[in-house]
Amino acid sequence: QVQIAESGGGLVQPGESLTLSCVASGNVFGIYAMGWYRQAPGKEREFLGTYGLDAVEYLADRFTIFRTTATNSVFLRMNSLKPEDTGVYYCFGDFSTGLNKRGTFWGQGTQVTVQG
Repeated sequence: QVQIAESGGGLVQPGESLTLSCVASGNVFGIYAMGWYRQAPGKEREFLGTYGLDAVEYLADRFTIFRTTATNSVFLRMNSLKPEDTGVYYCFGDFSTGLNKRGTFWGQGTQVTVQG
């Protein structure tokens, strides 16, 4: 099994920046991709971006995803935050967990609240 832990959420004011962290532990033999979703109140979970083997994809210009493979970590840097960015941010990863084994795992989420 793989455990995913997010951190870095909190209460910020509009226009401020925030960096979320996510670390994977456990049976991580390899990483195919790690990334982020978010879920705003009353809305469905929304894809933000992923850092894969060869490319980075992200949805919003204000968001940047970067990764450190040495520590099985991925980060989400969010700039110029807006109230509509409020929500729970979830980290996920697609991992090799052993010989011919692969799985997707999710964290519990971290709350981000943007209000003045």
